[in-house]
Amino acid sequence: MPRRRSSSSTGNPTGGSTAPRNRTPQPVRVRRRTVGDFVKAFLAFLALLVLLVGVPLALATQIGWPLPHGVPSLDWLQQEITVQTFLNILTVVVWLAWAQFTACVLVEMKAALSGVGVPGRVPGAGPSQLLARQLVAALLLVGATAASLTPGLSQLGHGLEGNQKGTVAAAQQTPGGLFGQQREQAANAAAAVAEQAASAAAQAEAKQGETKYYRIQPPEGRHHDSLWEIAQRHLGDGRRYKEIYELNKDRAQPDGSRLSEASLIRPGWIMEMPADAHGGELVEMPDGAPGVSEQVRQQIHDYAKTGEHAQGGGHQQGGGSHASVPAQRPAPDAGQGQRQHHDGGTAATPASSGRSFGLPEALLGAPLLAAGLLGALGHRRRQALWQSALGAVGGRRGMEPPTPTGDALDVQDALLVGADPEGVRRLDRSLRGLAAALAAESRPLPVVYAAWLTGGDLHLQLAQPAGKPPAPWQTGQDETFWMLARADAEQYEDAGTAAPYPGLVSLGTMDDSRLLLNLEAVPGIVSLSGRAADRAAVFASVAAELATNGWSDRMTVTLVGFGQGLTPLAPNRLRHLDGIEALLETMEAETRQRRGALGAAGHDSVLTGRTGPAQHTRWAPHLVLLAAEPSAEDARRLAELAADAARLGIGYLVGTESGELPGAAWEMEITGEGRLLAPLLGLELDAQMLPPAEQRAVVELFVEADPESGPDGPVPTPPFLVDISEQGRPAVYARLVGPYEIIGLDTPDDERSALLHEALALLLLHREGVHPRVLSSALWPRGVTDDVRDALVERLRSWLGTDPDGTPRLGTDDSGRLTLAKSVVSDLDVLRSLYHEATQGKGADSRAVRGRLLTDALVVVRGPLLADRPEGRYRWLTHEIVDAQLPLIVADIGLALASFHLEKGRAEKAIEALDAALRTAPADERLWNELLRATHATGDTARLEALAADLVGRGGSRGLPPRTEALLDELLPAWRTAVAAG
Repeated sequence: MPRRRSSSSTGNPTGGSTAPRNRTPQPVRVRRRTVGDFVKAFLAFLALLVLLVGVPLALATQIGWPLPHGVPSLDWLQQEITVQTFLNILTVVVWLAWAQFTACVLVEMKAALSGVGVPGRVPGAGPSQLLARQLVAALLLVGATAASLTPGLSQLGHGLEGNQKGTVAAAQQTPGGLFGQQREQAANAAAAVAEQAASAAAQAEAKQGETKYYRIQPPEGRHHDSLWEIAQRHLGDGRRYKEIYELNKDRAQPDGSRLSEASLIRPGWIMEMPADAHGGELVEMPDGAPGVSEQVRQQIHDYAKTGEHAQGGGHQQGGGSHASVPAQRPAPDAGQGQRQHHDGGTAATPASSGRSFGLPEALLGAPLLAAGLLGALGHRRRQALWQSALGAVGGRRGMEPPTPTGDALDVQDALLVGADPEGVRRLDRSLRGLAAALAAESRPLPVVYAAWLTGGDLHLQLAQPAGKPPAPWQTGQDETFWMLARADAEQYEDAGTAAPYPGLVSLGTMDDSRLLLNLEAVPGIVSLSGRAADRAAVFASVAAELATNGWSDRMTVTLVGFGQGLTPLAPNRLRHLDGIEALLETMEAETRQRRGALGAAGHDSVLTGRTGPAQHTRWAPHLVLLAAEPSAEDARRLAELAADAARLGIGYLVGTESGELPGAAWEMEITGEGRLLAPLLGLELDAQMLPPAEQRAVVELFVEADPESGPDGPVPTPPFLVDISEQGRPAVYARLVGPYEIIGLDTPDDERSALLHEALALLLLHREGVHPRVLSSALWPRGVTDDVRDALVERLRSWLGTDPDGTPRLGTDDSGRLTLAKSVVSDLDVLRSLYHEATQGKGADSRAVRGRLLTDALVVVRGPLLADRPEGRYRWLTHEIVDAQLPLIVADIGLALASFHLEKGRAEKAIEALDAALRTAPADERLWNELLRATHATGDTARLEALAADLVGRGGSRGLPPRTEALLDELLPAWRTAVAAG
């Protein structure tokens, strides 16, 4: 796709336009017929002659009449079937095929000669009519009407399905348009003069014929008129849509609106056409308007007065009663430029391998992608912890996950800084809340092409008007936008409704607005051109976000031609295929299956299956990311599959070297500067990308956290060990396990106490060091300036003081990360050291030492981590593994100490240890099962029955876990009767 920049169509934001505008078409180059055209026409004539005349003559002379000459008797049915019988049947089939093909030729010839660009469809004649159209087009190529007959590859799939509209045209089906933006003004006066000169030349040529007009037709089924299709039908080339746009932009339409974007047209609007336009749907004024109502004639007459000649110079009209149509994206509010990325506001820097303060920029400017990756990584690490604790994989791997280093550590910090989990949660709840509200009103989900996040507000761009949105949603800048303010979105809670738009994926930012394209809803293929490396970075970003986003339930993402190493991010979502042939076989089978499933369920699209009574079916999307450019034949097959893809919940993103992919509905280009361009859609974004270095580092984080790695996986990181002897008394001791207390420091000023305590807690939980940007992101999620952050760090350094040798207790390592001295210790450090010493140190060889160390460790535990943390603070703990790690360590200590006491028959001591552990790890099934065994060891049946009843009550409607039930069956066979009686 060529790199183009559209000029401004709506003027400056204040309304006035100072640069001259050109509303007339540029001179059109008329394509001259070549020798090849005449050869093609001659060959087409011969083919038609053979098929229309030669076939029936051959049948009549060589085979004769295949049917009986009289009415057959019943004896005829009992006659032996001979070879002649088969020949007669075959002859009948050939006659029928010939008759069908002849009808197709007649229909196509009639359409061509009458100038109608969309001929009627002969029932059941998809391939036959397609062949007839090609032959007729080739035959008439030397005539004036041939251009409107020749379909592109994008139409092949539609032709086979009975839809004669092209896939490219389908991209413009929405009356509300798609992704328009206010264009830039003319760069300088010289450019304006050149434009006017070209305009004058075009006007002189146009005056040679009568002025022609076209009236935008109302929607027909799922199809909507578009400038591309109008240009295809009446100018012979869809790419000439820009001429129609230039002729009509900013002119007042019958409904008072104005054409401000090429992708935004509405039924009933009038379009002035270039002089060489042709076709039966056009109206020539003033004399050639037969069959047109008086009302339409008057509308065209009034519209003709608004042309270039009537407005004098092309300046935008001012002072009228009708406002111009808004640009097709949400306009940023005035104060938005000061917001940080967690408000969904700031534009991302061009994604590259560059670094900002030592961290990758690609992830710093991708808040939704970073949040998804961070959430998935935390889930993976928690899985590894549980499997380690339960010994499910390869024996015990230890309770300390590997600490990343190098690029992996930088990427982890970038994820912590860049992630906007609140934004993801708000987006997910808003979309599910909308689906639930529509289902309650028995209304279908509207088709959504895109979502814009602007300053925390959510704007959904609909394919077509869908009525009034349910509260608290509001109608946006026109009927094709639904808007939800951030304050209203905060009211939504988690809902059980299926995710309505799981195919939304971030592409980048434009003027402080972040765009999410709904790949699932695209009416055809989305193509991406540009350098291979830049395309790969965009593909990787799309794949990673689809694999880990928080607003989807489940989906399948198929990667072809790239991304084999990305599958560890989400093995259940991502799959890699070796080549396009395997992809085509897979998608052909799935397309058939989905069509059949939709028909059997009585749905016209997957959207009607996601809400209402049938939402249990979920209708998960399948998104195909094909980085390798397909061949012409493969592109044709893909176009056929994609023709009905939006209805089936299947999306296609395909890479191309040339920039023009046959069958592409929407064309995009990624530049070397990180800009994502789509001129036809009015898009020019700062692209969201994931370069190769960041890809490798992200995958490394996931591989190291893989719970299936087994004993040969990454070596667990040893904990930060402290001296637990009397001589190892620290200078500063912080108690984090339970209520937060600090011993050894004076209480800071009240106004800064909360921030200093939170900063110290973060540093104590990361003895490997904390990047200053991670610290500021944790303490100020909405963003903060560097001077405020640095001032806090200095106050923290002053508060912590220095060791006796003069070394500051808050230092900075070689990478610039903040680190604490060994003289600053937390009770979590002590707990880990005691547990490590009891199981792998002196306690491993001495039973008495092990019992003492385990007892001391359990005494340290006073409750959950930071049990009294204030509301709204310490939100960064949701990303921390320690929140899941601490209960497991405490449970392990409790189990080990209980086993230590039961070996000596001290059941009461074991119960005491288990009760202490349960205060911090109340959900650990292992502790409850061991408590049952210890209680059984006391021999007190009534006490065991009471414990069983307590467990049943805790289980509620979910009941007891299977292992607990089995253990009760062994220890207390009559427990069900006892519980029921109690």
